[in-house]
Amino acid sequence: MKALTGLLLLVFGHGVSSVLHSKQYFYTGSSGLTTFPEFVAVGMVDGVQFNYYDSNTQRIVLKQDWMERYAREDADYLERNTGNYLGSQQAFKVNIGILKKNFNQTGGIHMFQLMYGCEWDDEDDSTDGYRQFGYDGEDFISWDMKTMTWVAAVPQAVPTTQRWNENKARLQYRKNYITKECVGGLKTLLFYGKSTLQRTERPRVSLLQRSPSSPVVCHATGFYPDRVVVFWRRDGQELHEQVDPGEVLPNHDGTFQVSVDLNLTAVPQEDWGRYECVVQLKGIEDISTPLDPALIRTNWDVPSEVQSGLTIPIIIGFVVLLLAAAAAVVGVLLYKKRNGSDTSSENTEGQNPAPEAQPLITVCS
Repeated sequence: MKALTGLLLLVFGHGVSSVLHSKQYFYTGSSGLTTFPEFVAVGMVDGVQFNYYDSNTQRIVLKQDWMERYAREDADYLERNTGNYLGSQQAFKVNIGILKKNFNQTGGIHMFQLMYGCEWDDEDDSTDGYRQFGYDGEDFISWDMKTMTWVAAVPQAVPTTQRWNENKARLQYRKNYITKECVGGLKTLLFYGKSTLQRTERPRVSLLQRSPSSPVVCHATGFYPDRVVVFWRRDGQELHEQVDPGEVLPNHDGTFQVSVDLNLTAVPQEDWGRYECVVQLKGIEDISTPLDPALIRTNWDVPSEVQSGLTIPIIIGFVVLLLAAAAAVVGVLLYKKRNGSDTSSENTEGQNPAPEAQPLITVCS
């Protein structure tokens, strides 16, 4: 699903006075895969996984210590959400069978996915949310929060969206769930996980360069949360050209890292003093690192043990990112290209979703 390729990445403008918190769920149902469970559900808050369920074990695994306390104080949590996940597991299996018929498919590997969640700004108290379905690596149906309607991504989804959009009470419920129930659950998770989720860890900033002709990399690592702003500026003005921003990646210890390259091709060395890398993270003062040759760590004059120390965290970050993505979408790379069809889906929404592990859909053929 196109939208899932960037599901763990959020884009923020400069200025980090507020924090946008999020709660997300990722459901994946599959057929034709013998090495993966038929159904997997993952819950995440602020990019941190807090629970896991799959059809092989049919039980919830709590992924954070503070979730154990949450489950103890909400005595019905495990039973309630296990039942919800089990219902979604059964619905996913039936839906894949129906979608295979609707898309004229027999056999092969197929996946049906849902991602949904909500966001809350802790400064202005604004909220937002989303709910998207995908089939075989393509968008299928999505919820438009602004218009309070369902939008079909392919012709096969049109009859379903028309039927769902006619149910005005259900549309209002969907909005209420996102803005009230989901956000309320998000705030509860933030309370229980405060020591982990709402901490601030100061980044360590380094300037790196592979060779004399390579870009200079401003590398910030060890920071938390992941909502950081890193940019280059010249004479106090932010640079939009000559720079190549990277993605925020997780470290093995739960912190994050990011790199922003500065292309020196058009920068005379006598002008280096006009440049600096700036790192902004809520709760700390801006960190400014001047473009000074004495501060740049290079591959051609740094001892091998130092090079290894710089390289290993980056490699680990990429590995952790890949593992996190795999947990969220469970084998998305094994999607099989689907064939088109004009027949319609007969999916209908569930009637009694719960705030924590919302059943996806019930199905009528």
